[in-house]
Amino acid sequence: MLKILIRLYLVIIAAYAGALLLIPDAIVGAFHERFIAYNLNQAKGVQKLIVERFQQVPAERWPAVERELAADFAPLQIELRRQDQIGLAHADRARLAAGENVVRLGDWGYYKSALAPLDATWAVELRNPPDPLDINLISWGVTVLIVAALLGCLLLWVWPHWRDLERLKETARSLGQGRLSERTQIPARSNIGELAEVFDTMAQDVERLLTQQRELLNAVSHELRTPLTRLDFGLVLLFDEVPPQCRKRLLELVGHVRELDELVLELLSYSRLQNADQARERVEVSLLELVDSILGSFAEELDGRGIEWQVRAEDNLPRFILDPRLTARALQNLVRNAMRYCDRQLLLRLSLDAEGHCLLTVEDDGIGIPADQRELIFQPFYRLDRSRDRATGGFGLGLAISRRAIEGQGGTLTVSQSALGGAQFRIRLPRG
Repeated sequence: MLKILIRLYLVIIAAYAGALLLIPDAIVGAFHERFIAYNLNQAKGVQKLIVERFQQVPAERWPAVERELAADFAPLQIELRRQDQIGLAHADRARLAAGENVVRLGDWGYYKSALAPLDATWAVELRNPPDPLDINLISWGVTVLIVAALLGCLLLWVWPHWRDLERLKETARSLGQGRLSERTQIPARSNIGELAEVFDTMAQDVERLLTQQRELLNAVSHELRTPLTRLDFGLVLLFDEVPPQCRKRLLELVGHVRELDELVLELLSYSRLQNADQARERVEVSLLELVDSILGSFAEELDGRGIEWQVRAEDNLPRFILDPRLTARALQNLVRNAMRYCDRQLLLRLSLDAEGHCLLTVEDDGIGIPADQRELIFQPFYRLDRSRDRATGGFGLGLAISRRAIEGQGGTLTVSQSALGGAQFRIRLPRG
């Protein structure tokens, strides 16, 4: 908001300066004849006195009269000029030849000099001198005070807007962090009261829809698990009662039921992570120990498949304050994903970034992820074409759950190309 105020103020000052430079000249140009007539009337009395003083003496004494009048009229400047050396426009030369006075305009339409003819050859010029330095400083001081008053008025006008827009921004940030009950609390009399009312209505609708969606998902998931458990139990009991040639088919049905039960569990996990930042734990843990414990559950499968896996950690890594449950869940999903698509190598790195935050990367030597799909894979149920097969592709919820688990702790989860040739998933978590 401060940037907007500064920009607005600079625009106003630029417009004010441009107006001072351009508008007076434009006005004087538009009403040039009226300004000429006005200044002729202003100067004619003084010019008449000067001309009469010259005409009282012979022409050869005019230089002496010039000096006397210059001393008397100072700081106004009086000078004898030959009409053919003044450099006037044709119309002004004609006026002098006709015995009429001439003025030349300066800034703001005031006359810079006034000319009165003495005879056919000579004219006397009355010039306004430049303003002295202190007067110029006072004039500039007045301009500065006007600009300061303008800034003060601008601040008084902007402050209510600034305050209410900041409140609106904080409410939007809270909604983005999952605190759906937040409202702007901006009164209707505010200049953005109507906008705040529309925003609060939208927030209320979003809260209601998300709550209904979450409640429906939880209810359906819980209701599905009960018949699935009964079906699994019933199919297992039938195993000894069916003919041997049907047992293989029965085991396939049990596998499908358990796969469906696993999908329901994933949906429940994804739904619970909707507000992970509100229910997260804050525990000081050793990240290396946490990674070792997670990989321990995969070690037998990794070795059985002949996958070469490594953990590389920087020396003297500090302990981090984080949610071990959410971090472990995210890391498990990333390791499982890397196991599906790697050829022979899987690498985990633990390090610190320049700001002291935790960096944890999971890399593999698979075929990687196309650049145009690297954000899409974090959407629920999105799976790459090559992983449509359930045997390798899962349900498309693992990466979505991982991102929610990390972002719920104020961190980020991104994907890029690995030096091994496959995908590199990078977790960045704040230290405290």
